[in-house]
Amino acid sequence: MNKILVVDIETAPNLGYTWGKWQQNVISFKEDWYILSYAYKWLGDKKTHAKSLTSYKSYEKGSMDDKELCADLWKLFDEADIIIAHNGLSFDIKKSNARFIIHGFNPPAPYKIIDTKLEAKHYFKFDSNKLSELGKYFHVGTKLQTGGFQLWLGCMAGQKKSWKTMVEYNKQDVVLLEKVYLKLRGWIKNHPNLNILQLTNDNCPNCGKDTLKRSGIVSTRVWVYKRYQCTTCGAWCRGKRIVNKGGMVR
Repeated sequence: MNKILVVDIETAPNLGYTWGKWQQNVISFKEDWYILSYAYKWLGDKKTHAKSLTSYKSYEKGSMDDKELCADLWKLFDEADIIIAHNGLSFDIKKSNARFIIHGFNPPAPYKIIDTKLEAKHYFKFDSNKLSELGKYFHVGTKLQTGGFQLWLGCMAGQKKSWKTMVEYNKQDVVLLEKVYLKLRGWIKNHPNLNILQLTNDNCPNCGKDTLKRSGIVSTRVWVYKRYQCTTCGAWCRGKRIVNKGGMVR
């Protein structure tokens, strides 16, 4: 069975010194960023999980040590066949990898990445490709309102209420991410082929369901193929070739 991980991370900001407030160069860093929390669910599961720095006995108020948190996140990456993340290629995946190597972890087992922000940008022309805006367009929900940067400051200061809200915010991002992905899934032409992961032959390559319906033919320069559309996710695919352009049946 394939393991498709829907994941989102939240990080602390860098702390540094500047001479002003607008478009400033940082004079000196005081503290580098670290991971505050992550949330995840396995695609199709009902339960959404989350862990934060406060999930560990070693946590102390104001702690910036995310090694235990990263170790558990690494295990999820190592288990996954596919990772779904919004802006994942630029942020979540690279940020996670940065913390992994800093803590001395080896690379997790190879996995495929589906970045819903890039897929939305590639196939459509929305006014915004932010997760919350896509949720509104698709009528599947929005991100949790937190009041802004004060939440991050509260977590960094060790405030229990802020940590509780951060975890709820993180989990809602994952719930919303899964819904947005499911809306986009049938449109993604380069989606990892789930037949390969599931060891099946004739299921939908995008969603893995045995719900393909024959719908005409598709032609290349040499061959003609049976064409199918999935009645679950809407993705199109082609089946076995049936004849070449010269009329030779195969």
